[in-house]
Amino acid sequence: MAIKLVVFDIAGTTVKDEDKVIEAFRVSFEEAGYPVPAETISPLMGYKKEEAIRKVLEESDPDMGDKLEEKIAAIHSGFINFMVRHYRESATFSAFPNTEETFRRLRRNDISIGLNTGFPRVIADVIMERVGWIKMGWINFLVTSDEAPHGRPHPDMIFDMMRLAGIEDAGEVTKVGDTEVDIREGQNAGCRYVIGVTTGAFSRPELEKYQPTHIVDDIIDVVPIVMQ
Repeated sequence: MAIKLVVFDIAGTTVKDEDKVIEAFRVSFEEAGYPVPAETISPLMGYKKEEAIRKVLEESDPDMGDKLEEKIAAIHSGFINFMVRHYRESATFSAFPNTEETFRRLRRNDISIGLNTGFPRVIADVIMERVGWIKMGWINFLVTSDEAPHGRPHPDMIFDMMRLAGIEDAGEVTKVGDTEVDIREGQNAGCRYVIGVTTGAFSRPELEKYQPTHIVDDIIDVVPIVMQ
């Protein structure tokens, strides 16, 4: 059974994160009156952003009650504004080396490329404008966390892409990402290969805890795994 679809995460996997996601969370929480250290935020990389904010607030202030949803919305708005501004204006923003060559080799072998992310569509669209992958025809599918019923680690975004691709068996799908929830998303979807990459939020020892099928240090190393 051949792989027909490879689903890549975005920040930390295909484009450089530069620790801006953690900074955006930290600044947005601080503006709302909740100083939160980076070590509290880091394990939540890859989650749907509202869910990550909810987890932090429920732990920081469990008696918030009716104000919880209002606080989540305010912090999320600040986060979005920070990240949109960063991705539009950053002079150092770039894709990881070998990302486009990875896409090229997979597409050459009739394998579709999907991107998914814990970001909402408004941020993903700005990233796609900068890299130009959709205009260049590298990407077949893009699904964001606000377009699926549930974010990671639920498999909804992968299942949405499988439906779009006409794939019924997750054994024909590979998931690639840099965080715990990327790995668990792929496992929950039943993907044949679930590949962790060390270019983002989690180190190799941290990724090993979640038992992906493979761990790579360079995105190009996904190609021989998928083609085996």
